[in-house]
Amino acid sequence: MQLSDFASPEFYADPYPMYAKLRAAGEILPLGPTLWLATGHHLVDALLCDRRMGRSYLKGVATRYGADKVNEPVFQAFRNMMLMQNPPEHSRLRGALMQAFNLQRMGELTALVQEICDELVEEIIAKGAADVMASLALPLPVRVICRLLDVPYADIHIFTQASNYMVNALELAPLDEVRLANANAATLQLQSYFHAIVAQRRLNPGQDLISVLLKIQQQDAGFSDAELIDNVILLFLAGHETTANMFGNALIALHRHPAQWRLLLENPSLVSDAINECVRFDSSVQLSQRVALEDVTIAGRDFKQGQAVYLLLGSANRDPAAFSSAEQLNIQRSSDEGRVLSFGGGLHFCLGARLAALELETLLATVVHRLPSLQLTHLEQLQWHARNTLRGVERLSATWSTSIGSQPFSSNATQAIPS
Repeated sequence: MQLSDFASPEFYADPYPMYAKLRAAGEILPLGPTLWLATGHHLVDALLCDRRMGRSYLKGVATRYGADKVNEPVFQAFRNMMLMQNPPEHSRLRGALMQAFNLQRMGELTALVQEICDELVEEIIAKGAADVMASLALPLPVRVICRLLDVPYADIHIFTQASNYMVNALELAPLDEVRLANANAATLQLQSYFHAIVAQRRLNPGQDLISVLLKIQQQDAGFSDAELIDNVILLFLAGHETTANMFGNALIALHRHPAQWRLLLENPSLVSDAINECVRFDSSVQLSQRVALEDVTIAGRDFKQGQAVYLLLGSANRDPAAFSSAEQLNIQRSSDEGRVLSFGGGLHFCLGARLAALELETLLATVVHRLPSLQLTHLEQLQWHARNTLRGVERLSATWSTSIGSQPFSSNATQAIPS
């Protein structure tokens, strides 16, 4: 097994047959002298939740790209981000960012997310056809994060293009020189953009997240401008690509299982269960990584300090040892089965999981209510992103009847969002 095996067109289109072969070969497989691959649910879950397993981001960069590449702008930016840190730095940054997702702010966002979903559907409903990635999935999380950061919608094109380049640097297979250069340029562009925004908010603070972080910075001399800006970029990256691609993957899974799509149309109260199952079945987040912070034994496996383990979340979520009929989509799956691992676990459990669930459930509920005749087309000709970490499609064509009603929808789907 080599890193290049995760960079083939066949793998991008459907990684799950390879995952099944890897699980059959063992729940932990070598990728190099100090690099391992975890495939099974039991071990991946244990590694996610054990505090003796942490991050060593730049070491991983050096392993994949060579030590001379660790100072590239995109890698230095990711190093500053909360998700790449260990305590105490992780605790300090997470505590600051959690103020964006407290219960009061989530309550305020519920109405906003529904409002945006209705706006997006209203813009396309009379057309009878659209690329739902470009028209629904991508705009929703971008508009929400723009509202959180109080930056203009007019700049959305800057964020979306730059984030597409930056997230490529998270791939398991190393980028070529052209894609790495694009990721670096995108990083510098976003840093410059938010540096100007931070300067403005210092002079004229508001109620937005950037202003909140600036107040925290006044009480924490160690919270540098570079950390602040790179973690604002993190909020945008994490809230944009993962959620948008997950909605596309969910629609694809439901339409490839037409009985499940009909069941959802007949029982809209299953929206929350449907999203949870789709997140298990074909998550937009396929991969995570941990490093042993000390010599440890976890789930019966020994790890030496410094050994890195790539966690195949997509494989773990399809492990038949944890889920019955794991290769089948079942939106009525029992909650007694294994934990869905797409949002991570332990200290690094996804900070934006509740917001992602809110957006995904609200958008799916709105589509079910307002576009019940929606049908995806060209399902056998999908163009999947050339990524092994973040999974999704370039576009997703759909048609629907324009004779249905178009009244805005107030969704109750968010009641089941986990805390």
